[in-house]
Amino acid sequence: MSRRVVRQSKFRHVFGQAAKADQTYEDIRVSKVTWDSSFCAVNPKFLAIILEAGGGGAFIVLSLAKTGRVDKNYPLVTGHTAPVLDIDWCPHNDNVIASASDDTTIMVWQIPDYTPVRNITEPIITLEGHSKRVGIITWHPTARNVLLSAGGDNVIIIWNVGTGEVLLSLDDMHPDVIHSVCWNSNGSLLATTCKDKTLRIIDPRKGQVVAGDSSIRYFEITDEAPFVHYLNTFSSKEPQRGMGFMPKRGLDVSKCEIARFYKLHERKCEPIIMTVPRKSDLFQDDLYPDTPGPEPALEADEWVSGQDAEPVLISLKDGYVPPKHRELRVTKRNILDVRPPAGPRRSQSASDAPLSQHTLETLLEEIKALRQQVQAQEQRITALENMLCELVDDTD
Repeated sequence: MSRRVVRQSKFRHVFGQAAKADQTYEDIRVSKVTWDSSFCAVNPKFLAIILEAGGGGAFIVLSLAKTGRVDKNYPLVTGHTAPVLDIDWCPHNDNVIASASDDTTIMVWQIPDYTPVRNITEPIITLEGHSKRVGIITWHPTARNVLLSAGGDNVIIIWNVGTGEVLLSLDDMHPDVIHSVCWNSNGSLLATTCKDKTLRIIDPRKGQVVAGDSSIRYFEITDEAPFVHYLNTFSSKEPQRGMGFMPKRGLDVSKCEIARFYKLHERKCEPIIMTVPRKSDLFQDDLYPDTPGPEPALEADEWVSGQDAEPVLISLKDGYVPPKHRELRVTKRNILDVRPPAGPRRSQSASDAPLSQHTLETLLEEIKALRQQVQAQEQRITALENMLCELVDDTD
């Protein structure tokens, strides 16, 4: 008589649970564009969602704490002249996000920690090089300011966002539309899928090939064969429109949370929390090995020259503390020191000036509006104080 042996695993009892209604993000007009995208990106500070917008493309950026119904006049990030198709947060700066659009451009944005008074319309830099829509963008996991884009022209371009230059262009790798692109852990290789039904492993620096439903299935990966082990399935009644994934450093270690997804519905965003039940309140070392932090391991020129480096790891034992706000600075090299490009592709960066006249005027307008709000609140406080004094006098 055979007996089934259950494989021992620390994740054996992991389960998924949808967040409570007051922890969701309501009344969001999620994009209905016919493109296979996640439409959602999240980091330990912000949640970004691509929206249905007329007259161009837009996405919304919300503080993670700003749950509930979203005001219809909430400021957006706008600037593209056609629908936004993909967004991705920089892994080394939680205030920087890139967006790709049907208008063939990529834009990189600096998001303030405070809620802006009006729409954000000025990107830090605009990257132009694709001849058709840009549907995929993804940041390099370890090298600073390195961003990958893939377009409907079947071309992959790797940029140095810090200078606006093209580092590498992979023109002849894919005969048809690219469906997805993913870096490996240290950014030395790429995995791509294509409409030709082929999975490719690419060394981008050598330019060589080296080798929607309503359920979320999760697996454990181990060092022993068969390496990938099915654990369980989280099911819900409504299919997802898109999905954003929280980096490991953004999870709540005190609740043994091992993953968090942000599931997009037709008009809301619902966090899905994956938890391993533990009785102890102590830090669970086996669930939280050191994880990639926000510090880059390489500069862009080091990576393109052939260097590789593993991600800079951090411990989550005391919880993740975000670093101080850092601005992304774009530097434009002396054009006299650079030879003309060999092909028609080009990059276009923002001005070197610290603040453009338009940006300065926008800041002054926001300051003026904030002063008016403060004055109005002061007048209201004064009026309420007077009313309170009158009530006290009447009771005496």
